[in-house]
Amino acid sequence: MSNDKPTSFDIAQLAGVSQPTVSRALRGDPTVSEATRKRIEAIATQLNYTVDKNASSLRRRHSNTLALLFFQDPTPDDSLINPFFLSMLGSITRTCAQRGYDLLISFQQLSSNWHVDYEDSRKADGIILLGYGDYEDYRARLDLLAQQGTHFVRWGSVQNGGPDTTIGCDNFRGGHDAARHLVELGHRRIVFLGEASSRSPEFEDRYRGACAAMADAGLAADPALQIDATMTEAAGHAATRHLLASGRQFDAIFAASDLIAIGALRALAEAGICVPDDVSIVGFDDIPAASLSHPPLTTIAQDYARAGQVLVDTLLRRIADLPTETRMLPPRLVVRRTTAAHKDPA
Repeated sequence: MSNDKPTSFDIAQLAGVSQPTVSRALRGDPTVSEATRKRIEAIATQLNYTVDKNASSLRRRHSNTLALLFFQDPTPDDSLINPFFLSMLGSITRTCAQRGYDLLISFQQLSSNWHVDYEDSRKADGIILLGYGDYEDYRARLDLLAQQGTHFVRWGSVQNGGPDTTIGCDNFRGGHDAARHLVELGHRRIVFLGEASSRSPEFEDRYRGACAAMADAGLAADPALQIDATMTEAAGHAATRHLLASGRQFDAIFAASDLIAIGALRALAEAGICVPDDVSIVGFDDIPAASLSHPPLTTIAQDYARAGQVLVDTLLRRIADLPTETRMLPPRLVVRRTTAAHKDPA
């Protein structure tokens, strides 16, 4: 090896790998094994070798940037970002940095062509999509992105035969775990707060899981106890007030999101109903506010840290034209103080 500035060929010789493997390892390509990547990085550090990102990008005609596009959700503040996705943001940002990529963050502009805006213009090599509103309306846009050959991956409901690679939570299992927890506590009249239709496939899967858990226990879910609510605290509050005004009997609530559950908590408190003594509540997501509610919310936790890593690595595989697969990550029941054993009225 000469005394000149070290090159990737020098590293390849010392590591016993090819020069393209060195290049892929140093830009965080997930196709390189972790052991090989660490060996290459150690040699690069020893040689004081640094990657010229600009030159590398020009050679590969890549921007070394990923675009993260949020769907605008109604929120009580000006963020317009679902708190669950904010929790995921840290993991996505950290994984991009570890893989040698910058992250461009913006909102999905539904009136424009994302493909032209972000990939054809070389602002980004690929797109991560978070959130989608009405899925039946959104599906056509996913079809268009796929037809245009856009490199993208999204977080959401896993749909058979979908046009995209999706990373999502096992919503059916999460709904099953939530309802089973309530049934094991002796609850029999369980309300589901959330739209259960193809327009909200994640909510629909959670509802189906809850119904299955009740059926496993020999109970029939009452369709009258399924109350539509969107992903907001205000919607949860309004749906619970509607439920109370209807006079329907219930002893527990499974809310399709933590925000809906927090809205339900407020409506029950206003009506003088004690949680969990009178009614138990389970949410879904485990956003930071769930542990800060009064009382702290029992919920189904989604692994947002793992989700962010898998989203980035899956997108990088798509950019490299490598096989990718849709994946469902397992949820986890987190028991706090909004659930307790059912007490029959005296």
